[in-house]
Amino acid sequence: MANSCLQLSGFLLSCLGWLGIVIATATNDWVTMCKYGFNTCKKMDELGEKGPWAECVISTGLYHCVSLTQILDLPAYIQTTRALMITGSILGLPAVGILLMSMPCISLGNEPQSSKNKRTVLGGVLILIVAICGMVSTVWFPIGAHQEGGLMSFGFSLYAGWVGTIFSVLGGSIATCSSDSSSSHSYQENNHFYYSKQGGGNLPAASSTNHAKSAHV
Repeated sequence: MANSCLQLSGFLLSCLGWLGIVIATATNDWVTMCKYGFNTCKKMDELGEKGPWAECVISTGLYHCVSLTQILDLPAYIQTTRALMITGSILGLPAVGILLMSMPCISLGNEPQSSKNKRTVLGGVLILIVAICGMVSTVWFPIGAHQEGGLMSFGFSLYAGWVGTIFSVLGGSIATCSSDSSSSHSYQENNHFYYSKQGGGNLPAASSTNHAKSAHV
């Protein structure tokens, strides 16, 4: 029962973590850029938001975004963030599917428990890879933006990425460590005990048969 609760907790945390990574990947509100004070930048129309895909200008009654399409001219931290976040978003889908198929309430035919354990570990490892992708991206991006100058504050997308990374780490760790190997061992021990008991029960019968034959002779 406790192991089933752990697997369910790991699955739910993994789903929430993957959802946070997807939200951070799809949005551009990562950091707010401003070289001067907030009011000064807003009056000069220099207050902007920056993400992996676009740069936006925020002013009174205006929200204009420019897509970052010049891939070869982009800084390394933006290109790396794009690659890692896309990788994490793609890997999260099969990872969540594998963990769902590993739930105790779901059975794929007459598969042994060891197959479910391996599937649980595989799903947990994939979720941990998703967490690593999100961790590197959400840490490196604000550092790179700060080095360019003008970093003022963090945006909603960056917080979503951090929350998704934390949930992915927790969910992947719980899923990896909650594979129930005790049930397969107990099944093997019970099966071995059954055969030994069955074999032990046949020995007296065989010996009594031999004694009967000797008396008859």
